[in-house]
Amino acid sequence: MPAPTQDDPKVPRLADFLCFAIYSANLAYGRAYKPILDELGLTYTQYIAIIALSEEDNQSVGGLGEKLFLESNTLTPILKKLEALGYIRRRRDPADERQVRVSLTPEGRKLREKALPMNLVAAAGLGEDFPVVQKAVVRLRENLRRAARGQETTAAGAAEAE
Repeated sequence: MPAPTQDDPKVPRLADFLCFAIYSANLAYGRAYKPILDELGLTYTQYIAIIALSEEDNQSVGGLGEKLFLESNTLTPILKKLEALGYIRRRRDPADERQVRVSLTPEGRKLREKALPMNLVAAAGLGEDFPVVQKAVVRLRENLRRAARGQETTAAGAAEAE
């Protein structure tokens, strides 16, 4: 049987991969946000941490990491930098000293208010479809997370059976 050629319509092209469309859209979002974030002196990850804390203040580092899909070893340096900039406060939870809680400072709240106009919904050009696309991407993410957890469970079960 001959190997498929690039002209074969059954061979998916890069433009046919949903994962590539999402990856490249993420890069485009990063480029669109960059000048705005540069003006604020923040990275995108620092920005979303500020947003998450403005929605729910006094979160545990672990809870914030789950919300942002970041591991503790990635999130901790981001929080240290935000603390050094005066935007957040980190402190041990008096009820459980193993937990570190994170809160916005008044300066962090001012920064969040200054960042409110940073909405790129219009730039996305989706109009009324924006919430539909956003919900579809969230559903896709959650489906993939569930599938990945199922694969981890299957792999762990197979390892135990050996």
